[in-house]
Amino acid sequence: MASPALDLNNALGQCAKGDRRALRAIYDSEAPRMLGVAMRLLRRRALAEEAVHDTFLQVWRKADGFDPDRGEARSWLYAILRNRALNILRGENRTDLVEDFEPMGLVSGEENAEAVMLRLSDTGSLKRCLERLEPARRQAITLAYIHGLSHGELAGRLGVPLGTIKSWIRRALISLRECMA
Repeated sequence: MASPALDLNNALGQCAKGDRRALRAIYDSEAPRMLGVAMRLLRRRALAEEAVHDTFLQVWRKADGFDPDRGEARSWLYAILRNRALNILRGENRTDLVEDFEPMGLVSGEENAEAVMLRLSDTGSLKRCLERLEPARRQAITLAYIHGLSHGELAGRLGVPLGTIKSWIRRALISLRECMA
């Protein structure tokens, strides 16, 4: 026998009154689908899980702001998720997650950017072109394209403003494209 559908409007009203069970019911009902949506937007499970987590924190804090006369509860939930995912994609508030990466002793088990570059063939044009880049820009490019770090994660790891990272990546890609042509 199927369980009855959750009345999200009522559950959000209960959340607004501080009912943790209502938040849990919303989570149980919507989190798997929300994770799927976040995965399609962010393409990385850890970031998608972060977006869903942050969404439920926001739902808990702002449930009293939901007005059923202005729209559907599910639409309100997914709008919060979408906005959080877009903020993650833009790199906002990502630097605080990785600023203390090395000081906390959380050194990555992955090869560092320089070791990856050294493994490239000595006669390869990519290695030759990468060697022409300034070391900090070369490190940013290899961390982004080999290890998959986002602009926000790079900014936090390298201790550089987000805008600077974006311009380094853009200029380095232009230089690599010109060098490889």
